[in-house]
Amino acid sequence: MKVLILAAHPDDEVLGMGGTITKLTKNRCEVKIVIMATGISARRSANFRNNSSYTVGNDVHIKMEQQIKDLRLDAKNAAKIMGVTDIELMDFPDNEMDRVSNLEITKTIEQIIQKFKPEIVFTHSQYDINVDHRVLYYATLTATRPKVGQKVKEVITFEVPSSTEWFFPSNFSPNIFVDISKELSSKQKALRAYKKEIMKYPHPRSTEAIEAIAKRWGSTSGFNAAEAFCLVRKLGDI
Repeated sequence: MKVLILAAHPDDEVLGMGGTITKLTKNRCEVKIVIMATGISARRSANFRNNSSYTVGNDVHIKMEQQIKDLRLDAKNAAKIMGVTDIELMDFPDNEMDRVSNLEITKTIEQIIQKFKPEIVFTHSQYDINVDHRVLYYATLTATRPKVGQKVKEVITFEVPSSTEWFFPSNFSPNIFVDISKELSSKQKALRAYKKEIMKYPHPRSTEAIEAIAKRWGSTSGFNAAEAFCLVRKLGDI
């Protein structure tokens, strides 16, 4: 089975479904991860820190280019930990994907799907404060629309801690739960590969918070630890 994961930024794939990715590769599924945006440039500063200033000087720009390279290396290392060798890193503008036409993003996804031919596509929930996450959801929905010859049979969304849960007052309402009791440690290890992205507890993007979230969904579904998803569309026989 071929599974495509469309993530907006480096580390979204681990935060959202790192345990499930590990389980898929353990089960010998062919998994491809595509990360659409750089995950850096919107911060408008060096040293991986957010800055309210919108413009940067040339020296900071050079530093940010190096940070993008470092982050991409982290993404590849995290993918290896989860058992994935097929990872594609793209150059859409970080936290500004709404400035790109839906058509351009949709066609990019269509090209990936035509080449990889996945049966299942995972992407972000639309209930999310991050604009790139929402843009990617709607483009994915368009790119996977049911039509003759469509290979994608399932479209599933995941949450991203520190983003999805802050989309007040709407809520991510999952209807799929995957047991990651044996894969939770791998998810945490993959998150630690993102050396500059991981945060200290109680930030949602910390290994402790990831464990707490997994236990929360586990308690909801009868597992020791779980990841939660929402089935958007499924095509096929009953």
